[in-house]
Amino acid sequence: MALAGKLHPLLIHFPIALVIVAFASEVAALATADHRWRLVSIVTARAGAASALVAVAAGWLLANALRMGGSALLTWHQWLGTAAAGLALAAALTSADAEGRPIRAAWIYRLALLAAAASVAAAAHLGGLLVWGADFLRP
Repeated sequence: MALAGKLHPLLIHFPIALVIVAFASEVAALATADHRWRLVSIVTARAGAASALVAVAAGWLLANALRMGGSALLTWHQWLGTAAAGLALAAALTSADAEGRPIRAAWIYRLALLAAAASVAAAAHLGGLLVWGADFLRP
């Protein structure tokens, strides 16, 4: 279990990138009306959701293995990361209705993807604060 937890820092970068790329691709699909961008969005959203679930599980294992309880920042990071993975999963599940379906289904997918991308970015920021501290960029 400890090894799986230690993989969290390695595993987390992939879903962060995929979910944000999925959202950017969906924006490109909306802006250009090119269905190929929607395909990129759907594929990356699904891969991002799957990898986010693995990364979240590894993160919880890491926190438990290191007995890192008590920190408010860690608690926010854990729960926001878990919510982000859930939102990424919701976006992946609603992506099945986004292609070639009524416009309402596409907007549900877009909103779920927006929420997932925003929460992934926020959870990643909190994780960066945990590792590097708030003063990392200061000279």
